[in-house]
Amino acid sequence: MAAPQTERIERDPLGPVAIPADAYYGPQTARGIANFPISGIQISHFPNFIKSLAYVKLATARANATLGDLDAGKAEVICQVCQEIISGQHLEEFPLDVFQGGAGTSTNMNINEVVANRGLEIMGMARGRYDALHPNNDVNLSQSTNDVYPTAIRLAILLSHGQLRRALEQLAGELESKAESFADVIKLGRTQLQDAVPMTLGQEFQAFATTLREDVARLGEIATFFHEINLGGTAIGTGINTNPDYQAAALQELRSITGLPLVSAGNLIEACWDTGAFVLFSGMLKRTATKLSKICNDFRLLSSGPRGGLNEINLPPLQPGSSIMPGKVNPVVPEVVNQVAFQIIGYDLTITLASEAGQLQLNVMEPVIAYNTLHSLELLTNAIDVLRTKCVVGITANAETCRKHLEASTAVATALTPAIGYERAADLAKEVLASGKTIREVLAEQPDLSEDLIAQTADPHLLTRPTRSRLAS
Repeated sequence: MAAPQTERIERDPLGPVAIPADAYYGPQTARGIANFPISGIQISHFPNFIKSLAYVKLATARANATLGDLDAGKAEVICQVCQEIISGQHLEEFPLDVFQGGAGTSTNMNINEVVANRGLEIMGMARGRYDALHPNNDVNLSQSTNDVYPTAIRLAILLSHGQLRRALEQLAGELESKAESFADVIKLGRTQLQDAVPMTLGQEFQAFATTLREDVARLGEIATFFHEINLGGTAIGTGINTNPDYQAAALQELRSITGLPLVSAGNLIEACWDTGAFVLFSGMLKRTATKLSKICNDFRLLSSGPRGGLNEINLPPLQPGSSIMPGKVNPVVPEVVNQVAFQIIGYDLTITLASEAGQLQLNVMEPVIAYNTLHSLELLTNAIDVLRTKCVVGITANAETCRKHLEASTAVATALTPAIGYERAADLAKEVLASGKTIREVLAEQPDLSEDLIAQTADPHLLTRPTRSRLAS
C-alpha cells in the first residue's frame, strides 16, 4: 500500500506552496506561518476573535446571497462552515502568530481558506478545488481585510469585555462583604504612610469596592464605541467592488446574528483608519489595572510583618515564601496582580503608539492593537478572579493590632483641634511622641481640659465620622 500523503501542493499568486494534507487552511495561511514566527502565540488563543471572524463571513455570505451576488448553494455551504467555527470547531486551523505584517491580511485569508476547504469537503470535493468554492471570489466576496479585520476585532472585544465586568462586580461584592464584617474594627488611617486619623477597616475595604464599581460602569459605557463598524467599506472605505445595497444588508445580517446593536460608521473612509476607540478602551483598562495595583499595594502593606510590619490583616497563606527562610509566607496573589497591572500599562502604551502609526487610509498596526487589547482583557479578568478567590475571600482582620496602632498614634489629636485649636493639639501630639505615652494618658494630665472633652475622645469609633460640633460643644 502507498503511504498516505502528508502534504498537498497549492498555488497562490506567488507560486506553489506545500501545505499539510489534512489542513483546511491554504497557501496564504501557510506563507503567514512561515513569515511570522514571532511570539509563538497563535490567533486561536483568542476564540472570541475567531468566532467574530466567522460571524462576519456568515453575515456577508447571507447578504451576498440575498442580493443575488453569491450562488445560493455556495452561500449555504459557507454559512454551514461558519456555524461550525462559531460553535468552537476547527480552532486548530488558525495557527497564525498574533504578530503579523499586512494589516491582518494573513488572518482574513486564514478564515477564507478554512471556510473554502471545509466547504469543499462538505461538497464532496478535494481541498484546493477552488474552481468550485474560492476563498477570495466566494468567501471574501464584497469584502476586504480592511473592513473584515477591524470589524472582527470590535466584535471580539464586545464578546469578551462582559467577562471582565462580571469579574469586577464579583470582586467588588466580596470587598463589600469584607467591609461589612470589618465594620467594627477600629484602626489608624494613614496619609503619606504617616499616622493620620481614626477609621474602621470596614471603611477602608468599602472604599476599595466603590472604586471598582465605578469602573464596571465606565467599561460598559466605553465598550459601546465598538458598536460602530466599517463593514462594507472594503479597501479604504469607498465600498469598491460591492453592490450598492450590500453595506446595509451585511450590517443587518451581522446585527441579527450577534444580537448586538451595531451601527455603520458615519464616514467609512475615516473608520477605515481611525483606531481611537481602542486607545480610549485601553486607557480604561489601564485605569482599572492601576486601581487594582494600588489596592494590592495596600494589601501588602496592611499584611506586612507579621511581627515587624503593620500586620493589620492576614492574607491567606498559599505557599511557602522562601527556599532559605523557614516560616516566611509571601503575599503572592497581590504580587502577581501588580505584575499583571504593569503589563497592561505597557500594553496601553503599545496600543497608543500603534494607533498613532496609522498612515493615510489604513492603520496597518491593527494586529498588535488586537493582541494587546484582547490579551489585556484576558489577563485582567484572570487576575481579578484569582485576587477574589485566592486572596480577598480569605482575608481576616487583626483587630487587636489595629487598635494598638491607633492608641499608640497621635491620630486622636486631630479630633481635638476644633475644641482646643491647632497649636495646642500639635503640642499634645509632640508630647505623645516624646513621652511614649498614649494620647489618653497625656490628656489626663491636662488640668485645664474638661473631663467631658477627654471622655468624648475615649471611643475612637466616634471619631470615624463628622464630629466637629460634638467636640466643640
